Amino acid sequence: MSSATLEGHRLLASGKVREIYESGDDRLLLVASDRISTYDVVHPTPIPSKGQVLTALSVFWFERTQQIVPNHLVSYTDVPDEVRGRALLVDKLDMFPVECVVRGYITGSGWKDYQETGAVCGIDLPTGLRESDQLPEPIFTPEKKVNIGDHDENIDFDRAAEVLGDRGALEELRRVSIDLYKFAADHARQRGIILADTKFEFGRDSESGRIVVGDEVLTPDSSRFWPADGYAPGRSQPSFDKQYVRDWASGSGWDKTPPAPALPDDVTERTGALYREAYQRITGEPLEAWLERSGAA
Repeated sequence: MSSATLEGHRLLASGKVREIYESGDDRLLLVASDRISTYDVVHPTPIPSKGQVLTALSVFWFERTQQIVPNHLVSYTDVPDEVRGRALLVDKLDMFPVECVVRGYITGSGWKDYQETGAVCGIDLPTGLRESDQLPEPIFTPEKKVNIGDHDENIDFDRAAEVLGDRGALEELRRVSIDLYKFAADHARQRGIILADTKFEFGRDSESGRIVVGDEVLTPDSSRFWPADGYAPGRSQPSFDKQYVRDWASGSGWDKTPPAPALPDDVTERTGALYREAYQRITGEPLEAWLERSGAA
């Protein structure tokens, strides 16, 4: 687990999963903890290895998508010893106030919107779609960032362009987001995993002004990964993410307001195993290989 205090680094922000520290004038240190939240409330029980999986998978994708868009990664080894394996040294970016969601399948909040309106974020979809159906083409459905603890707000393209104040930049974000999704979905499919949807965050490099992808990318926290074997439209799908915890929480009698309840041992162990399995399937190596490479072993 990461700590909110790290010697020699000034804490800038602490979120549901990550701490962000200042690291010089133009760089940040992102440290991923093993915390897990449901319904925007953090549970007191950590998920073993979760922060390492998020960090390792982000590095895997950052290294393989540079031909699509630059990323903010500087190093995963030039970090303090106590956070090796779960920390990234990154460039500071001027982050855009929208999150870039790409959906290749109809599920989650998109499925709810479709049932009510036949559209998602203003994009009309074919009639007769079933839950978890693959869409004819991936769609870009931006979200407006809100305060920590609140749900991000689904908005249509025109509203997102107003929020951003730069329609041309949003068009570029849409293009890059869909290209990233398609690249990752193709790779994951070859590994027996369906990438149902994912969320990216972008910013501008302060010196060059170029668009750069930041935060985490294509992890079980920012994406829905489904096992391809057993995929069956018409229902929700099992997934390599915190859905297992969410299902337990929704059936526990908890009213979804703070504080969140502690998780049973079997739920934490099963969830940790799902995160590690997602890493191994996607990368083709066990998490232990990442720990050794990053100096955390």
